[in-house]
Amino acid sequence: MRYNERELLSLSRQPAEKAAEILMRAPKKGSVLKKRLVKLVVNFLFYFRTDEAEPIGALLLEHCRIHQEESNVFSIGFLEEPDRKYYFECDTAEQCQEWIEVLRRASYEFMRSSLVFYRNEIQKMTGKDPLEQYGISEEARFQLGVGKL
Repeated sequence: MRYNERELLSLSRQPAEKAAEILMRAPKKGSVLKKRLVKLVVNFLFYFRTDEAEPIGALLLEHCRIHQEESNVFSIGFLEEPDRKYYFECDTAEQCQEWIEVLRRASYEFMRSSLVFYRNEIQKMTGKDPLEQYGISEEARFQLGVGKL
């Protein structure tokens, strides 16, 4: 994926939807768990050394699977490379569940599915397409029957 490093750095400084210092292991061979500041901003999961202000990496949470490995451990794997997983160890099972839930809601696919679902619900209740009032052309609208939750 192509990205602008300055824009990504700027995004990493925005307020986080969730942030915590947790243990993380990258998919590199021989990698060990290391304490990292992990910060979710929109659909990017940034990770930092605990004593540095700039991120050492970022994961774009698209086309990925978030899986609970143990009660306090979850992983993030990407569909293009299912064998490569990032592991995160939380202090508690509750913290792990919170991370899993917020990460699953962070993807564009989830937001799009939610938009389509609520658009359909509003249309059923009112008989009108809620996007029509904003002048969104028929071609630009999401398909009504696609991607229901």
